[in-house]
Amino acid sequence: MLRELHIKDFAIIDELRLTLEPGFNILTGETGAGKSIVIDAVALLLGGRADISMIRTGATHARVEGLFVLSPAQHRAVQGVLEREELESDDPHVLWLSRELRDSGRSVARVNGRVVSLTLMREVSEGLIDIHGQSEHLSLLRVREHVNLLDRFAGLEGARAQVAHTVRQLNAVREELHALRRDERQRMQRIDMLRFQVHEIQEAQLSEDEKEHLEADLVRMTNAERIAALASGIFTLLQEGEGEVPSVLELLGQVQRDMLTLIRIDATLNAQAEVLESVGYQIDDVARVLQDYLIEVEFNPQRLAKVERRLAQLHQLERKYGKDVANILAYARDAAEELRTLEGSDERIEALEAEERTLLRQCADLCRELSQRRQAAAAEFVARVEVELEDLRMQGTRLGVDFRWHTAPNGLPMSPSLPTGSVVTSTTTESTAETVARVAFDVTGMERVEFLVAPNVGERLKPMTRVASGGETARLMLALKAVLSRADQTPTLIFDEIDQGIGGRIGAVVGAKLWQLTVGDGAANADADDTQHQVLCITHLPQLAGFGDVHFHVAKDIVEQRTVTHVWRLEGDRRLHELAQMLGTHGDAAHQGALEIMEHSRGLKAQVLDKAAS
Repeated sequence: MLRELHIKDFAIIDELRLTLEPGFNILTGETGAGKSIVIDAVALLLGGRADISMIRTGATHARVEGLFVLSPAQHRAVQGVLEREELESDDPHVLWLSRELRDSGRSVARVNGRVVSLTLMREVSEGLIDIHGQSEHLSLLRVREHVNLLDRFAGLEGARAQVAHTVRQLNAVREELHALRRDERQRMQRIDMLRFQVHEIQEAQLSEDEKEHLEADLVRMTNAERIAALASGIFTLLQEGEGEVPSVLELLGQVQRDMLTLIRIDATLNAQAEVLESVGYQIDDVARVLQDYLIEVEFNPQRLAKVERRLAQLHQLERKYGKDVANILAYARDAAEELRTLEGSDERIEALEAEERTLLRQCADLCRELSQRRQAAAAEFVARVEVELEDLRMQGTRLGVDFRWHTAPNGLPMSPSLPTGSVVTSTTTESTAETVARVAFDVTGMERVEFLVAPNVGERLKPMTRVASGGETARLMLALKAVLSRADQTPTLIFDEIDQGIGGRIGAVVGAKLWQLTVGDGAANADADDTQHQVLCITHLPQLAGFGDVHFHVAKDIVEQRTVTHVWRLEGDRRLHELAQMLGTHGDAAHQGALEIMEHSRGLKAQVLDKAAS
């Protein structure tokens, strides 16, 4: 949930710090004071469209920061994205979002203090806040969300996961079949090429360390004359000597003889005599090795040409198949595997076709069962929403859930066939006469689900997304939220002037329902993350505001010829005064009216909590 909000140089707000509470937060104030600007700032924080006209006059940039405290379930929802992008914070249950808008038109987004793309900010913030009002975050008005909401209401996550798993298996089989069914001429060309490549590499009889040995041989053979001269010179100095100059071994023999004479006089040099003797043996060994080496070292043009041809062959293979012998051999293994697959494609195609038929039947059975459970749940869902709407003085409003099935050549086989459409209400199910035998499907199932509504008696059901905005829409959204509160996992709900078009009597009902969204099933379930919401509501109705757990007043003043917005947290007499002002009356009557509003809300809250506790 959103715990802290910091806004600076945004519209008429110079600087504002707001600490929100987990329960029902109320914002009140005169029209134009800046209440909706606070909501606009939150929308910007969620990745909404940036407009430089929102930068406060005289400032070079505007900034909005938000601190979110995540429940364990909410943390799990964003953990994967944060880990993938290395955006984790020291406290896993705290999330910082920041958005800066500069007068150059550039917008900078940050998650936990690190600059990210706007797309990534939206991915992280998705599901944190649902704004109801003149905003793009109306999840209930996004048709693609309707099936998700219905499934969560009905507890169909397990059945849907099973469908998704089977569909992915089927898609994988179909992808492999498509690859194998490529143009036969193309397949044969690929087989010929792979055969040539595998044969060429196998014929080369490569070994991974061969190139190193060949390159060493090449160096020796191209320097054979110099190597022979150097080795011969060393051997001569060690073993034979030059002219009148004795060899090293002869000189060392003289030294050894003199040392033996010396130790007869002083035996303390015995160790040194042994060293000289050892050195003599080692030099003799070196001379013998050089003598053998000289026999092997010779300039052999035939051998040199052979090494050069072999290295040229290796270089050619490296250019074609890999940067070294290891990569060439790996390429050969992959090519041989692909060749086996292509050569055995007929048998593989038959096996995959059989598997496809099996998976299609499984998908059809699972999707049909899921569809039936959805339609059964839709009737209950609609009935509950209509009850909520009666409480909100929308008697006679009807709701429905529209199910649509579409034909697809590679769709699921249905026997018996399905209708192309079916509308489920609280009392009836009406299906089209036209049917479909092969139905389009995806990981969500095989139907397109959309909520319908008829706000007035005698009207036909229409898509919810086409209902005109106003008081009816606000109450409709509230009724849906009340029913879906357990299924809806969005932690923070913001209602921007939900009281539009409704009066004081309904305002009290709306206030009670909004407050109930914050307690879910009541105190007994206080630890259940998925049944409670943080609610922030902008309102002009005192009857609604009286249900707030926390009340903020938004006002604007003129300071040094500039408009400045302030927000105060109201408690005690200050809150009673605000409610009295909102009633539009003065004196003792206004004060008494405010007291009655507070007493009514406290009494209703106590009844709900006592009932839940019992």
